[in-house]
Amino acid sequence: MTGAPSAARRRQVLDALRRGTVPQTGLDLFAVGLDRFAPALDDQIAAVGTGSAAFHAIRGEYGSGKTFFARWLAERAKQSGLATAEIQISETQTPLHKLETVYRRLTEQLATSTEPPSALRSVIDSWFFTLEEDVAEAHPELEGDALETSVTELLEERLRSVARTAPAFSQALRGYREATLAGDAATAAAIIAWLGGQKSVATAARRAAGVRGELDHFGALGFLQGLLTVLKDCGHPGLLVVLDEIETLQRVRGDVREKGLNSLRQLLDEIDAGRFPGLFLVITGTPAFFEGPQGVQRLPPLAGRLATDFSADPRFDSPRAVQLRLTGFDLAKLGELGRSVRDLYAGAAHHPERITGRADDAYIGELATALTGTLGGRVGIAPRLFLKKLVDVLDRVDEHADFDPRRDYPLTVRPEELSETERNATAGDPDEITLELP
Repeated sequence: MTGAPSAARRRQVLDALRRGTVPQTGLDLFAVGLDRFAPALDDQIAAVGTGSAAFHAIRGEYGSGKTFFARWLAERAKQSGLATAEIQISETQTPLHKLETVYRRLTEQLATSTEPPSALRSVIDSWFFTLEEDVAEAHPELEGDALETSVTELLEERLRSVARTAPAFSQALRGYREATLAGDAATAAAIIAWLGGQKSVATAARRAAGVRGELDHFGALGFLQGLLTVLKDCGHPGLLVVLDEIETLQRVRGDVREKGLNSLRQLLDEIDAGRFPGLFLVITGTPAFFEGPQGVQRLPPLAGRLATDFSADPRFDSPRAVQLRLTGFDLAKLGELGRSVRDLYAGAAHHPERITGRADDAYIGELATALTGTLGGRVGIAPRLFLKKLVDVLDRVDEHADFDPRRDYPLTVRPEELSETERNATAGDPDEITLELP
């Protein structure tokens, strides 16, 4: 993006950093070290938009920026018209081996450049509007029942390939259309829920749509195929799906892990077979998941598919490889990150001269060094807490004319501020750790 960011974008980013979370948008405003990936990924996004499919595995230790990378990529995909969905894999909420649950989470998190999650209903409404426009353009003389018949015929034509494997998807769309035209809002909403893979949809609504039961593991793949068709027809040429924290598979029961790994292999096989044109699938995981005994290596066919040679210097990694390695942060990168956020903050501050003067480059370096020290010197796990503390400092500088961070801000890290990984990295277990900045 070019030009100064809007006040709303700045606020969304800074509010998320205050909470210690990865912002949902605006990541391009302070991304550090991702430029080397951009050209190759933009090429893949463009190819997906013309009917290809793509896959990447993002690997990195905790704090290396996997979630940040995935959301940064999602922003680039949205700028090219793709829809996106970020799904957190977990043993209890979203087990990978239950693809019907993964599909349900996908539709709940479905977003476009103009619609936040869940964008499923607006996408489907947009698709029907597109069908109406296509029919009206081809047959301007049609109206009333004749027009509606032609729209239904076009629906069937567009979904013919999907109907061979998931006839219920097109049937439910037809039922939704009928309920909408009849003004039956409750039935229309229930059918949308069923199309999104939701459970316990009223029997009357399913009967009205001519469908039965609930979505199962195998039907989920057919519904994904149908969703891609709908997205393409209404102006979204592809879908980026991120399966985040997939390394949680290592902590589940053995048989569940095997099923999850096999589901991932099945997805990759289907992508290679050309079943999902327009799908860009991304998974994130730790090196242990890709190389350790409780991860990908337990399923040799999958391990072979994901194998990537990382024996060379990380500087020479290919951004076109199946696995993309994130090397994490060192103090220099952490300082660069802090300066980017400081400058972003100053652009909308009430007193920008105080921000740049009292939180100068030297202070940011001191803050990064001090915070890293309390985390056992592990710079890689420091960015989240570092940015949270930095924004806290910047708020105080902007709000109080006599606040000097070197004098008035003893850096304190309390246990409740730390994630489990950060807490384990902290030496000892004190109630709080106070650091003196130089």
